[in-house]
Amino acid sequence: MAMSLTSRASAEVKKIMASQELSSETFVRALIVGGGCSGMQYSLGFDTEFDPVNDVRYMSDGVGVVTEKKFALFLDGAKIDFIDSDSAKGFSIDNPKFPAGSGCAGCGH
Repeated sequence: MAMSLTSRASAEVKKIMASQELSSETFVRALIVGGGCSGMQYSLGFDTEFDPVNDVRYMSDGVGVVTEKKFALFLDGAKIDFIDSDSAKGFSIDNPKFPAGSGCAGCGH
């Protein structure tokens, strides 16, 4: 299994890449930047620097997704989605291994 993008997320990534005239070598880089009582916290951004020693690359609906190997186990099975509703707009990550609210074992939350 790997990280993947929903069709909405891949369409939005492709739209942003086209509007910013990013190179075809550009991919989405996913990072874990913290965790706690609210679950894992993630960062998404565009990148072109791939290091085969430290990174792992996935393809999802024509979009490259890269993360560091040290994060790959924690992000395995995670889905990147794009939400555009009256109450929210932006990318979200659904990670079945670490659902929201499960990041703080023993803290009483």
